[in-house]
This record gives sequence, structure tokens and C-alpha cells, in this order.
Amino acid sequence: MRQKVIFQDLGRISYAEAWERQTVLHRELIDRKTAYRQSGHVGIPPTPPVHTLLFCEHPPVYTLGKSGSMDHLLLPEAALQEQGFEFFKINRGGDITYHGPGQIVGYPIFDLEYFFTDVHRYVRSLEEAIIRTIAEYGLQGVRQEGYTGVWLEAEGARPMRKIGAIGVHLSRWVTLHGFAFNVQTDLSHFGHIIPCGIQAEDKGVTSLSMETGLPADMAAVKEKVKTHFSEVFDFDYVN
Repeated sequence: MRQKVIFQDLGRISYAEAWERQTVLHRELIDRKTAYRQSGHVGIPPTPPVHTLLFCEHPPVYTLGKSGSMDHLLLPEAALQEQGFEFFKINRGGDITYHGPGQIVGYPIFDLEYFFTDVHRYVRSLEEAIIRTIAEYGLQGVRQEGYTGVWLEAEGARPMRKIGAIGVHLSRWVTLHGFAFNVQTDLSHFGHIIPCGIQAEDKGVTSLSMETGLPADMAAVKEKVKTHFSEVFDFDYVN
């Protein structure tokens, strides 16, 4: 059975508000299964829930995953505030990353027991949606062994470059957090951190507009990501 997903574009929204929205939706899906099992049933409710996919952009913010190191934030707290950056320690996997204007941040709140119960496959599927999207712009996204995210191969003096980052958290197979896709992001803001804790000189960050040399139409890119997401996960959008 194809799953049903509500899509919401939250526009530009603070990280704290988006996190709160995710948390509410996440808890609703977990509570639904818990109530079913507490009533004496085994497994999951036979009628699937309606899952949610949130897109948004954030004002400049750095987030540190539960396995990350504060040493990878290169700005002191006072400088963060002076330059208008927020900072949050959060419960996703991974290290430190940046979110800001010109970046599509996606938060799937899915109960994977209705899709597939495989964390590795889930992360690869998030990557695949971005890989298919950038292919429409003539870019070949790749995966790098030992790292998550979507990368572009090194060429000439340019190192491998990450264009899409992944950071997720699952509780009882319900997903939280998701991906960040650099479309026309201010890449200089990554200079205040060691992105994802990766200190290798042969790896950097990039954006769609940087690679194509053209301004990106955010609305058009979002539509492409949205379409590829439904193809990869094999679901239908509902109102």
C-alpha cells in the first residue's frame, strides 16, 4: 500500500519553532502506535497514519548533533550573538552543521514501520532524492564511503564537495530531523565551523548555484526535491 504524506512548506522559520513542530508530529505518531499496543494488539495499527514532510529555510544557525564536539564550533559564544547566529545542541546523529537562507531543509516525520525498517536504507533514500534533483542540473552526486550526505567528485584543484548533509534521529521507527540541501547558501558561514567534524583538506562544501554558476530558483528546486522524494519513498501527497 502506498503511504500518504502531507507536505508543508514552512518558509523561513526559526530553528526552535521548526524543532517544536517536528517534535509534536513525532510524538503523535509514536503515541498512536503505543495506544494501539497498550489496548492489547500486536504490531502496528492496520490503517496507516498520514506522515508529514516539512520543508523550510532557517535564519543562520549552527546545530550540534549528540555525537559532535564543541571544538568544531570555531566562534566563541559572544561572537555568535554579535554576528546574528543561533546555536543549538540537538538529538540527531552527526556532528556540527550550518543552516541558513538559500538552503532547503527537509524534515520527514515518517513512521518507517509502514515503509521499511532499515536505518541505512533510510539515509541512502534521503541522499537519493538529492542526487536525482541535482542530476536535473547536470551534476553527478555521489556517496563517499565513511560519510553521509551527497558529494561531488574532486576535479582539478577543487576537492570533493558536500552539497547535501544528512542528520537523523529515530525513536520507535519514527523519524526526526532530516537533510539540508545547499541551493544558494552563503558558504562563508561554514567557515565558522568544522562542517560535520570533517577536517580533511580534500573535502569541502558547495551549493547548487556555486556549481552551476547561475542563481537558483528556490521554488523550482523545492518542487523537484518534493517530486523525487515521493518517487524514492513510493508515496502519494495528500492535502
